[in-house]
Amino acid sequence: MFTKKTIRALSLSVIFLILSYSGISGQNKKYDVVIYGGTSAGIASAIQASRMGKSVVIIEPTDRLGGLTTGGLGQTDIGNKHVIGGISREFYQNIRKHYGDTKNWKWQDRNEYLDDGQTRTEKGEDAMWTFEPSAALKVYHQMLSGKKIDIVYRERLNRESGVTKKGGTIESIEMMNGSKYTGKMFIDATYEGDLMAASGVSYRVGRESNREYGETLNGVQANKISATLKWTLSRNAYNHNFIDRVDPYLIKGNPKSGLLPYITDGPPGVDGEGDDKIQAYCFRMTLTDHPDNRIPFKKPENYDELNYELLFRNYEVNNGSEVNQLPWINSSMPNRKTDTNNRRGFSTDFIGQNYDYPEASYEEREKIVQAHREYQQGLMWTLAYHPRIPEKVRNSVSKWGTCKDEYDEESDGWQDQLYIREARRLLGDYVMTQKNCEGIDLVEDPVGMGAYGMDSHHIQRYVDVNGFVQNEGNVEAHGFSPYSISYRSIVPKKEECNNLLVPVCVSATHIAFGSIRMEPVFMVLGQSAATAACQAIEEGVAVQDINYPALQNTLLKEKQILEIQINK
Repeated sequence: MFTKKTIRALSLSVIFLILSYSGISGQNKKYDVVIYGGTSAGIASAIQASRMGKSVVIIEPTDRLGGLTTGGLGQTDIGNKHVIGGISREFYQNIRKHYGDTKNWKWQDRNEYLDDGQTRTEKGEDAMWTFEPSAALKVYHQMLSGKKIDIVYRERLNRESGVTKKGGTIESIEMMNGSKYTGKMFIDATYEGDLMAASGVSYRVGRESNREYGETLNGVQANKISATLKWTLSRNAYNHNFIDRVDPYLIKGNPKSGLLPYITDGPPGVDGEGDDKIQAYCFRMTLTDHPDNRIPFKKPENYDELNYELLFRNYEVNNGSEVNQLPWINSSMPNRKTDTNNRRGFSTDFIGQNYDYPEASYEEREKIVQAHREYQQGLMWTLAYHPRIPEKVRNSVSKWGTCKDEYDEESDGWQDQLYIREARRLLGDYVMTQKNCEGIDLVEDPVGMGAYGMDSHHIQRYVDVNGFVQNEGNVEAHGFSPYSISYRSIVPKKEECNNLLVPVCVSATHIAFGSIRMEPVFMVLGQSAATAACQAIEEGVAVQDINYPALQNTLLKEKQILEIQINK
């Protein structure tokens, strides 16, 4: 028996295999620039390539453009708004225009909206930084409208044999359905780095050791935090853990009974040493408390109460010292909606359950995504209605629910886009590190700027030497100035591939990527990648050999911010 959602998905598959955004099939076509991944970076890349007179296609594996920007991350993580320029700033300026129209305020009056998130829109700004996913999607389509850009949906790269190379040059890529795209230049704008990996270039997954690049915030971070930093670590680095003395065993106090679900069996590793683990994923939920738009949280069919035993114990330990604490960051968005994110020791992050995701097959990834969705659906129902949750918490959480007018109401208002905070990372000739973020190491060839704190969510859950559960991996280091990102960090080594650019899975260490990995920065790097791709076509050279001063000049004319002096 097919569900309505399954039938809809099958119908969309047929439609999008026939039609692209512009009404062209895109099968077996030739382009100047082929972009794999319709994320924010992919969209910015396509717009820039089109503006520079090049033929361009975006191949998006799903049926929705925009990645996380249209998938729940409406509370923009920036760090410093002054370094967001070019097409990226255009997007946020267009968001402001969208909400300047009173007809786009359906569920509340514009004057009732209070922007109280971590990135607030101040009075008099030319841009707006917080928005509904549906608004972002509408703005992206408007920005793409009228451009000579082909968009193909629901086509996935054949990762085993779909990349045809001659020497170090990609000639074409083939999708799982047999569609082939020939290009002069290719841009991998996916969160996973699938085209990059299939092209045979070097990359990494996991954490480097601190000693490899002279860092202090990389590797395992279980037992200490460096006191040598010039800036301060957020208190959240400590708040995202369990209350002291939470028991990890199936039967309290009995190690022989076994561990509760999702706790690593064994020690976390040596502080500062590297591993192949990655920071946790979650869904950035779009919630509402408006009764006419709210879908109440529902218990999943395969709900297992044992999965939330650590949550119960975290509330019950120490005579209920956490009874008034809500395990989320519920940042306001327009129209009585929120961007809801992980907070405290047991929350929306499904810690340790994504290690296989970067290299997993498409089918395996879908299972991982579904497991995250079911975990988070069960969590929200538990927080809203389970009797072992403090009444004050239940009363607060149960006022909220997913939105009827975001994503798909038939799927209970849950999005498809999982927050892929980190997957593969390119290993290029230049690796961005903690020293770049701190301003110790400077780059000669900037193509954009990062400004957010070095941020890693937890990576594993383990039993400490005292026999209690702890989370490990969270780092939130703030207080440094904006820094430039190297062009060499978005291109592979020349001998590996000479016509590929990677504006999302950039060449960076785990902890430096934790600062770079913000949607506005991805848009900035996407625009810069497309500019370099077009220049390489015009100069007839490899992307590694383009005239950087010429690239810099073009980027500055396009209002990109490459270097800036801002008082700390």
